[in-house]
Amino acid sequence: MSVLSASEPTFMEDEEIKLFRASVVRFFERHAPPERVQKWREDGIVEREFWQEAGDAGLLGVSVPEEYGGAGGDFRHDYVVMDLTTRMDIDGWGIHMHNGIVIPYVLLHGTEEQKRRWLPKLISGEYICAIGMSEPAAGSDLQGIRTTAKRTQGGYVVNGQKTFISNGQQGNFIVTVTKTDPEAGARGVSLLVVETDLVEGFRRGRKLDKIGLDAQDTSELFFDDVFVPEENLLGGVEGKGFYQLMAELPKERLIMAMGGVAVMERALEETIPYVKERKVFGKHVIDFQNTQFKLAECKTEATIAKVFVNHCIDRHLAGTLDDTTAAMAKYWVTDLQCKIVDECLQLFGGYGYINEYPIARMYRDARIQKIYGGTNEIMKVLIARTL
Repeated sequence: MSVLSASEPTFMEDEEIKLFRASVVRFFERHAPPERVQKWREDGIVEREFWQEAGDAGLLGVSVPEEYGGAGGDFRHDYVVMDLTTRMDIDGWGIHMHNGIVIPYVLLHGTEEQKRRWLPKLISGEYICAIGMSEPAAGSDLQGIRTTAKRTQGGYVVNGQKTFISNGQQGNFIVTVTKTDPEAGARGVSLLVVETDLVEGFRRGRKLDKIGLDAQDTSELFFDDVFVPEENLLGGVEGKGFYQLMAELPKERLIMAMGGVAVMERALEETIPYVKERKVFGKHVIDFQNTQFKLAECKTEATIAKVFVNHCIDRHLAGTLDDTTAAMAKYWVTDLQCKIVDECLQLFGGYGYINEYPIARMYRDARIQKIYGGTNEIMKVLIARTL
């Protein structure tokens, strides 16, 4: 039973969804035991074999229609996989990027030929996704990117640099944001898919040394006269990239809010038993009124967040989630996530600062939530435009 006072949303009550959730739990218990996940953290990367195991188990592209090799599910199935990844402490596995962000770019914006060519490889784990969006001088400001794609016989020549790229060391299917017409502003942005195993001039830079997400191979990417065939222009029409990005960003921000709720709930699940067992001054920590008040506040705020995010998921399933509401969810929930994890860590005292305790890793991992997917300051700008 959840520590939060929020009932299961109706969209998750289908028996098939419950059976699927149980099967995902079994997969993670068998293939991602704590010692294997710890090895990923130590290595700074999730081994490719695990991606293939997930593909064999049907967890990659689970919402892709059967005609393209998928399981024919919907966003609820992706939600189950992403939610359990967080709840079962499998941090660093880039499934949120793979299932929740990049595969939908292909499914919703790719040509029929592109879907049939790429989706089976993405579903099997042969291809691991990444999206080449951020650059050293362009993060939230996507129109400021400098990576160019110049027309040539049969395709494009790509030059530029990307950074902060999740799945960067292993990703071999890179949806790359480029300028096909540098003078056209947003209308000059196009998305080119770089199949890294098939090109020359592509190289991976450093696997970045981060304060959190230890198992995630966040990296730099370099494109030096990389030839990309014209059939790899996502959607087949130049200048549609900015529209494609904007169309998918609300869901990306919803996914971040979903992750924030799961972490808050897990933080409380770790903290409440601890304060009931730990004694100071001859009393259990839970017996102090300060502890009770702090946890009461955390439970209340996390419950509100969960209800709001469930509302957003319901709207996404109905196709009515708008940019502003997604921005509200992303900024407010991730701010709250950092606050609640900090409050929970405080109740652990010195042990909360030790990395072997999950609360310490939650604290480090949470901080990026307020930055990627558009900083929370940018989210407030988007919201303010509707006033």
